[in-house]
Amino acid sequence: MKSQELREKFLKYFESKGHKVVPSSSLIPSDPSVLFTTAGMQQFKEYFVGKPSPYGKRVASVQKCVRTTDIEEVGDETHLTFFEMLGNFSFGDYFKKEAISFAFEFLTQELNLPLERLYFTVFKGEGNIPPDEESEKIWQALGIPKEKIFKFGMEDNFWGPTGKEGPCGPTTEIHYQVKDQPCSKGNLCIPNCECGRFVEIWNLVFNEYFKDQKGNFTLLSQQGVDTGAGFERMLFILQKEENVFDTDVFKPLLEILQSKLKVSKYSNEVLRSLRIIADHLKSSAFIIADGVLPSNLERGYVLRRLIRRVLLHFKLLDLDFDLIPALVERIGKIYASSYPEVKECQEKIIQVISSEKEKFSQALKRALTLLEKISKKQDFISGKEAFDLYQTYGLPPEILKEIGERFNLKVDLKGFEEAKKEHQLISKKGAEQKFGGIGKDPTYEATKLHTATHLLHQALREVLGTHIRQMGSDITPERLRFDFTHPKKLTSQELKKVEDLVNQKIKEDLKVIKEEMSLKEALESGALAFFKEKYPERVTVYSIGDFSKNPPEIFSKEICGGPHVKRTSELGYFKIVKEESVSAGVRRIRAILISEV
Repeated sequence: MKSQELREKFLKYFESKGHKVVPSSSLIPSDPSVLFTTAGMQQFKEYFVGKPSPYGKRVASVQKCVRTTDIEEVGDETHLTFFEMLGNFSFGDYFKKEAISFAFEFLTQELNLPLERLYFTVFKGEGNIPPDEESEKIWQALGIPKEKIFKFGMEDNFWGPTGKEGPCGPTTEIHYQVKDQPCSKGNLCIPNCECGRFVEIWNLVFNEYFKDQKGNFTLLSQQGVDTGAGFERMLFILQKEENVFDTDVFKPLLEILQSKLKVSKYSNEVLRSLRIIADHLKSSAFIIADGVLPSNLERGYVLRRLIRRVLLHFKLLDLDFDLIPALVERIGKIYASSYPEVKECQEKIIQVISSEKEKFSQALKRALTLLEKISKKQDFISGKEAFDLYQTYGLPPEILKEIGERFNLKVDLKGFEEAKKEHQLISKKGAEQKFGGIGKDPTYEATKLHTATHLLHQALREVLGTHIRQMGSDITPERLRFDFTHPKKLTSQELKKVEDLVNQKIKEDLKVIKEEMSLKEALESGALAFFKEKYPERVTVYSIGDFSKNPPEIFSKEICGGPHVKRTSELGYFKIVKEESVSAGVRRIRAILISEV
């Protein structure tokens, strides 16, 4: 069964059971406490806690996801950073009996998986949460013998919430026996055993509780079902392959890489590197297609880490970086019918990765030479040395650890964190305390420049695209400095368009409105937000627009601490004085306000 056929079969089955098919959401979630979409339920999170769903009470989707919690495991037979999740959801409609019956019927009748290879787990109860005896009885009623149903605690069979708070509940999981060879534990081998005989293919979550940020559980007003079936894992079983990398969503990429390898036999180390390249490059392509660029913060940092790990393993395999465009093109073809955005953004993806490559490849070369020298005199990298390598060559500790293994060098990760904290403390003492991006007293001139920064931000998004994201700002009474994500230098024409648009909005004498609301309300209203994990539960939102019209025409809307002027006409004339690079994928604009042109 081909990949597209599995997607279509899943959605068609659940559509026949009264589910509304909903397209995949972006990898960039609206939830401010989560960097990436990590599960199919994230776009439906608010419907589990009572908000009416515009899709009805039954929904199904195939969701693109990124998780990096298991990044060190990538390279084995099942772990990935980018993957797809097949999911069906119920918001106060059906519950355990129907959810379990749907999954069982789809696997055994639609996909014809042999029942003798299926094993099941349920929640045994823990703390104040009772055991899920109902699910166990439902499986037994479907003909599953008691000895094939295993019980585990919260670590294995309780899911959620995504983010710091939200709906959650006990789970029942379906595992498939992929290997016949006996485990060293003999009859004690169980579905979550590390021996690799079993692969978890479907997780059925029964949302009964709401967990708050303090860790307290309360019963939800309505029960919900959130299921997630691992698309790639199910695919390799159906295609009768040995692992996810032999399926039709990976094999074309590995064929390109293997055709250029200078070895005839693949060691486990080589295979692992090939798989890391294929997986991480795919993740990078999808993340960039959704508007993220490499940086040293949040999502940008995750992307940078993925790209640099790709480049590292290219170097370790002695592969030519010129292969990257062909690989990106092949990723676009593999997912053309399901996620056309990757193919549409192909040039941008190649450009972003190439830009990162230019900066990192030389640093990597120098770092490898230095590590070789270190290995000749010692068998470890101290915390200070690790931090210096991070500062000088941009080598994150996890990548340094991976390189160090090649030279039999152990990295003092604890010492690295200590050195990093010490550096941050020194930096903090040397900097002024800032509020709202203003580094001096919030005088009237600085306040005007603060409002101009909001206009500049929105103008950049309108001229260059919505991938523009604020990476930092600094404002004095004399000038503003604004850092933002963008893969290349702005042309003189682009700079003029940005400058003209800001001045147009100044001339329109737009009103600046201040509102206080919850963070959730702010995000739902479309307010731009950055460094989200630092925001309190209630925030201030500044909107700039023409409020005399119905509905108001809003030009800019951001979560911000202020202060701001009352109307844009107070600003005078906006002038960009410099545009420059800060780091790979991050640009900086310096601008001033003058009273006359």
